[in-house]
Amino acid sequence: MKALVYKEYAPNDNFGDILTVEEIPNPEPQPNEVLIQVKASALNYNDVWGMRGNPIPVELPHTSGSDAAGDVLAVGSEVTSIKVGDRVAVHANFACRVCEACTSGREYDCSKRMVWGFQTTPGSHAEQVCLPEVNVVKIPDSVSYEQAAAAAMNLLTAWHMLVGRAQIKPGQLVLIMGGRSGVGHLGIQIAKLYNCTVIATASPENAGLCKELGADYVVNHRDEGWVKEVRGICKEIAKQTGGAPGIDVSFDHIGETHFNAQLSLLKFGGTLVSCGATTGYDAKIDLRQIFFKGTNVLGSTQGTKAELEQGLYWMGQGKIKSAIGAEYTFDQAAEAYEQFLSGKGLFGKIIIKP
Repeated sequence: MKALVYKEYAPNDNFGDILTVEEIPNPEPQPNEVLIQVKASALNYNDVWGMRGNPIPVELPHTSGSDAAGDVLAVGSEVTSIKVGDRVAVHANFACRVCEACTSGREYDCSKRMVWGFQTTPGSHAEQVCLPEVNVVKIPDSVSYEQAAAAAMNLLTAWHMLVGRAQIKPGQLVLIMGGRSGVGHLGIQIAKLYNCTVIATASPENAGLCKELGADYVVNHRDEGWVKEVRGICKEIAKQTGGAPGIDVSFDHIGETHFNAQLSLLKFGGTLVSCGATTGYDAKIDLRQIFFKGTNVLGSTQGTKAELEQGLYWMGQGKIKSAIGAEYTFDQAAEAYEQFLSGKGLFGKIIIKP
């Protein structure tokens, strides 16, 4: 079968020099595994980290990919919940399932947790993949393979951030940083599903798309005056509602450059939930924004299989959709990752197919 393979790292992001389409052996499912014919896969930042060999080195040769959707070709002898012909997507969180964290419903906190396709190989950038039954979820009939592949990792992340960790409530004011991104555009829709008021941040060319997904306001977080603009929106909303001005929940994956600014925008008792740091990890924080205001700062990584199924249910109901910004073939992988890193002309996810 065909797979997208690299055998050395590219620390300078010269991915075109290392990525090749190769024939590798077809996988055979173990008794507890499901064999999937991949119809669509999607790009994620952990693909880039793997090719860079940083922040952790990955096994070489390597086939990346943590998002996949397709058809079940075969099932192992111990598989009971999935059958041949099912349309499925992948829950990429590999956990031990027996430790205290896992048995408490916190599989994302498992000390042995690994991300499929990043810390394991091969991942989804192949024609066929095998996964444990527990890491496979069925796709609603109304959800396409492309939509499911584009959603799996990011929908899980965004749902866990807002619903699992921040526990958003109807009527809250939610700030979605990076509204054009894979997690951001889904965060907008989840917050609106919960009847929240949403301020999204995006460039002017992406503002309209954020509003189409439900954002009530859009500001450009690359403008120097973006904090003042958000604060003005908060004051106007407070006048209408009679409440205290400020953000209830800030949804962050940008990190270093905007972290403290988000803290300053939160109302007393507000929450910042973070799943990443695309601009860097070394954020400068004014601690007064935390202790004096009683701020909740929450970390969030991955999520549970049940949370992914909840998100896919709402996709099946037409309440959430994946924005697909571009589609590429394996042969065009270097071009796909170039657009992924630059973000040029991109809103949502990049799909890649054999």
